[in-house]
Amino acid sequence: MTKPVRIGVQLQPQQADYAQIRDAVRRAEDMGVDVVFNWDHFFPLYGDPDGKHFECWTMLGAWAEQTSRVEIGALVTCNSYRNPELLADMARTVDHISGGRLILGIGAGWFEKDYDQFGYEFGTAGSRIAALGEALPRIKARWAAGNPAPTRQIPILIGGGGERKTLRIVAEHADAWHSFGDLETLTRKSAILDEHGAAVGRDATVIERSVAVDAPPSQVADALVAAGVTLFTIGAGGPDYDLSLLQQWIDWRDSRG
Repeated sequence: MTKPVRIGVQLQPQQADYAQIRDAVRRAEDMGVDVVFNWDHFFPLYGDPDGKHFECWTMLGAWAEQTSRVEIGALVTCNSYRNPELLADMARTVDHISGGRLILGIGAGWFEKDYDQFGYEFGTAGSRIAALGEALPRIKARWAAGNPAPTRQIPILIGGGGERKTLRIVAEHADAWHSFGDLETLTRKSAILDEHGAAVGRDATVIERSVAVDAPPSQVADALVAAGVTLFTIGAGGPDYDLSLLQQWIDWRDSRG
């Protein structure tokens, strides 16, 4: 069964006052976006490296109350920053606050400044990916033990592209995979993901393909749809949160009937 095309926006929680972020969430939901993401960092990634910035999961709790229709989540949570059982319970709580609209976006982590300034061990790419693989069964087990249980099977979106390890973790655990890179990279790694699915006994073609887009749909949409992408996310940064490109993608989605 073909998945419906969905449009997301990543409201980057940087270089802005919280009132500006809240307003952007309101505008995005009113425009008809399907998913509103933030990200899980402690410092800006763009612009002034010491500019304004806010924490991911506290914000998701607020978004769960503010919004009524959109799904919400992080693109993506850094597995290193929280004990897996704690993260699972945070996600379960936001799931209930939102009435079942949370997506658990998660990845292995990469931004060394976050680790250094907040006292986490940076390790290596390999150790961080291994920790992600170990965390996901613990997260699922904690959800199964929670009282009350989550309102639904919380979707897991994994971001990352490591061909041997990360994509195998995606094949084992994810409902959606967020790819980084160009169309050729996406196409090649999507096929590798399907191979990992076969190896672990799962039909990986059911895993939603997700990408970030920074061009109008007239330029890139057809090729990405042909490659199997169904979740398209537009990034918007503070303080202004220009959503004009997002509007183009929403209009494109709606024009598909």
